[in-house]
Amino acid sequence: MRFTSRNFVLLCCILTFLSITARSQDKKLITGNFSGFSFAQLVNEAEKQTGMRFYYNAAETDSLRINISANGITLSALLDQVLKNTGLQYAINPRGEVFISLRFAIQTDLPPGFFVRSIKNKDSASVPVIPLAEENKPKEKLKNSVENKLFEIGIKGSDPNKTSSTIAGYIRDVKNGEAITGASVYVDSPAIGVISDQFGYYSVTLPKGRHSLQVSSAGMKDTRRQVLLQADGKLDIEMETFVPSLKTVVITAEKKSNVRSLQMGLERLSIKSIKQVPVVLGEADILRVILTLPGVTSVGEASTGFNVRGGSSDQNLILFNDATIYNPSHLFGFFSSFNPDVVKNVELYKSAIPEKYGGRLSSVLDVSSRDGNNKKISGSGGIGPLTSKLVIEGPLAKEKTTFIIGGRTTYSNWILKTIPNESYNNSRASFYDANLHINHAINNKNNLYLTGYMSGDKFKLNNDTLYQYNNRNINLKWKHNFSNKFYGVLTGGFDNYQYAVSADQNKVNAFKLDFDIKQVYLRADFSYSAGNKHNFNFGINSIRYALKPGAFQPVGSQSLVTPDEVQAEQALESAVYFGDKYSITPKLSVNGGIRFSLFNYLGPHDVYSYIPGLPRDKNSLIDTIVYAKGKSIKNYLGPEYRLTLRYSLTDNSSVKISYNTLRQYIHLLSNTAAISPTDVWKLSDPNIKPQLGDQFSLGYYRNFKSNTIETSLEVYYKRLKNFLDYKSGATIIMNKQIETAIITTRGKAYGAELLIKKLSGKVNGWFSYTWSRTLLQQDDPIAGELINEGKYYPANYDKPHNVNLVSNYKFSHRYSLSLNVVYNTGRPVTLPIAIFNLGGAQRVLYSDRNAYRIPDYFRTDLSINIEGNHKIKKLAHSSWSFGVYNILARQNAFSVYFVQQNAVIKGYKLSIFGTAIPYVTYNFKF
Repeated sequence: MRFTSRNFVLLCCILTFLSITARSQDKKLITGNFSGFSFAQLVNEAEKQTGMRFYYNAAETDSLRINISANGITLSALLDQVLKNTGLQYAINPRGEVFISLRFAIQTDLPPGFFVRSIKNKDSASVPVIPLAEENKPKEKLKNSVENKLFEIGIKGSDPNKTSSTIAGYIRDVKNGEAITGASVYVDSPAIGVISDQFGYYSVTLPKGRHSLQVSSAGMKDTRRQVLLQADGKLDIEMETFVPSLKTVVITAEKKSNVRSLQMGLERLSIKSIKQVPVVLGEADILRVILTLPGVTSVGEASTGFNVRGGSSDQNLILFNDATIYNPSHLFGFFSSFNPDVVKNVELYKSAIPEKYGGRLSSVLDVSSRDGNNKKISGSGGIGPLTSKLVIEGPLAKEKTTFIIGGRTTYSNWILKTIPNESYNNSRASFYDANLHINHAINNKNNLYLTGYMSGDKFKLNNDTLYQYNNRNINLKWKHNFSNKFYGVLTGGFDNYQYAVSADQNKVNAFKLDFDIKQVYLRADFSYSAGNKHNFNFGINSIRYALKPGAFQPVGSQSLVTPDEVQAEQALESAVYFGDKYSITPKLSVNGGIRFSLFNYLGPHDVYSYIPGLPRDKNSLIDTIVYAKGKSIKNYLGPEYRLTLRYSLTDNSSVKISYNTLRQYIHLLSNTAAISPTDVWKLSDPNIKPQLGDQFSLGYYRNFKSNTIETSLEVYYKRLKNFLDYKSGATIIMNKQIETAIITTRGKAYGAELLIKKLSGKVNGWFSYTWSRTLLQQDDPIAGELINEGKYYPANYDKPHNVNLVSNYKFSHRYSLSLNVVYNTGRPVTLPIAIFNLGGAQRVLYSDRNAYRIPDYFRTDLSINIEGNHKIKKLAHSSWSFGVYNILARQNAFSVYFVQQNAVIKGYKLSIFGTAIPYVTYNFKF
């Protein structure tokens, strides 16, 4: 039959009549209390009141429970409420038939332009026919989509007395098999969610029946799994990398983690975010990016170490796959010790430190490496002006054993030779680091993880003195799943940090001064989920320290240097901990825990005793007590408390409160502003007590614009006790009676931290502002001198104002621009303020300790990043980064120093980077 204009008019009239009929049917109002109804019961009642007919798959709605009341509303309004956030969609056709479907958009009207042929003329554009399949069908074939497959978990009827069961498994990247940490797994009804741990492991307890698991993670495509839960079972989930169009960039993973999470004072950084921040000489640097976070500062540019919420640099526990890193920097502090191509993610705990961590007062920086590609051999690398790096990874046994090995080295001597000052032409500086990580799956319940790390630095400037230090770390982990709810991790390892100073140009005075820290540790950590309300963490750990505080030795047969050595130290630090995360209500959660630590200072060692009540010095020394090997000399012990509460004000905002106490038994002795290779680590002993600290924090968290903008405001107050400071003119190196050179102080630190973070859109990044104070007061009645008349004085790293802006703008998938702006108050210094005559000789009068400040610091960095094309089949994918560090060429002062010339004291500023530094870096993957 020909389709004539008469037939077209007739069909339009019929469709119009049916549409009017459907609209009149939908105007029939529904009334009733449907609380506790199943979906089938609701359908029966709706069909009675409206006369409409429902079509749906009972298996897709059998777990849906209704809890609403209707008072004269339309069927559409009722279904909008019932099906909200369920993934179910509905459509009502002109005949009064209602269709319910999961993930399918049902079209009951013909699309616009269906009967219009493409007509082109001068006055009108072509009107295309829009096929229904292209408009609503996903790109993947739905029949083959894993998201629509029903996974039966457990054996039906195996445990008929239980109304709920537990699903557990690993979440991994489908491309390379990497475990995904911090992935969110949740269901909407009932509202239950969990987060995957450092191994990518998750465990969630749900009522038996049909569920849709929603899974999301930063930088990955959201996915879901349809499950029919009949008993306890396992379900591993693979996710794909998310490459969004620039106009619709939405990162949904952890989009409410800052609001919903019970953890407080936690900053998480992905390696992708770290690589976007422009840094000096173009090498992605974890520590430099950490310094852009609120509450984190350093004593100056290119300095080793960092300060968190008023704590000294030695009060930070730095872990790399649970191995302790004592010196986390290379090349005078210009680079961090962590190869960015090996790192997976970084977590910084500033408050509410979990019970499993201990031994430091201020923070825990936990750096995790990638497990390696378990699908195929691949690699990555980079070439910069000072460094080169290469990483190789792949399976040793496909999807069972994987490895990743990486290394970096430098060729920086050329840049030192370009310094105009001739005295630096013979300077040398070099470093290297190497990583190895092996992951082996023994079976479904047992995994082994082997980590090895080593690094070394050597440098000398303007003289023949050579400074060198190195890290050596190795550990082995065994993870065992006792059940879906209960697993444990047993870790054993060895850490070694050595540093030395030597000179051999003058054969008569040739010497070597070396220091050494060794520690062997064993720890057992367990996690048990008692349903979704309780999550228990408990364990035990022990560290055996062996320190060599200093050995001065001649070098060569012509050296006349007299050998000397400071006594070695040994100690055992042990702890047991227990914690419980408890969801009291959907809005109120609490995390309470306790850690009990015990420190044993052991022989062999000689302990000096002094006249009670008098300053400790050589004149008050009265006795030396000799302790044999293994003999217990001094014990310190005590509890450490952890408490955090979170109350959700709305879906997008919450308030958190935390309080914790900590103890630190190892100290870094340094009378310089920044950590240097000549600093000395010292264990607590009968004369030096452990450092104690407690911190109270209060925070408000809120998300805006569909959770694409995260904001937080935290205030804190911290107290310190037995914090070590030094007498004027104190000698630290090779001091056998180090207790005579130090004094104990008490301190207080307080402040407010603001963070605004935007993780989506063409423009993304974060802004942080910190106002803080760190003040110390002498608390040692037998010190022999009085600092600042016994009043509070600023610590060396007290910087009241700190502002950071990190921003990235993506022009396209290949081109982006990164900006980094830093401002902070200058650090405190002690200045000479006058010259006076005493006994015919000139003397210098100094101000109160840290009474003045160096000039404020301001710096702007800029970089342009160019990605290679995104062809899938390509031998190697490359990228370029062009940038300028300190683009405004400001001569920021690192420190000030004074020289007396012709009875006049002249002051000078020392700048590390007093000019703009351009760089270019090439990176590749294969």
